[in-house]
Amino acid sequence: MEMGVEFDALLKCGTCSLVPTTSVMNMLSNKWVYKIKKKTDGSIDCYKAWLVVNGFHQKEGLDYIKTFSLVVKHTTIRIVLALAICQNWIA
Repeated sequence: MEMGVEFDALLKCGTCSLVPTTSVMNMLSNKWVYKIKKKTDGSIDCYKAWLVVNGFHQKEGLDYIKTFSLVVKHTTIRIVLALAICQNWIA
């Protein structure tokens, strides 16, 4: 797995962007985390890779203003879809 391909995918999807550094920026270290996903029979299903930043070195107001990560449970999606079908909601 080539990390250049993974990083290009992050940039293409808008997950992150490169910005020029300045002297007031707090440079954070990062590392790649790898995982091999396996099927139930033990064979390799796919390879996963994440670029992880050591965020515990961040300083509020300098490195970030606010953070928010929306997470939706699969159960919630199924309930909303079931309601949409029962109520004949139109998208």
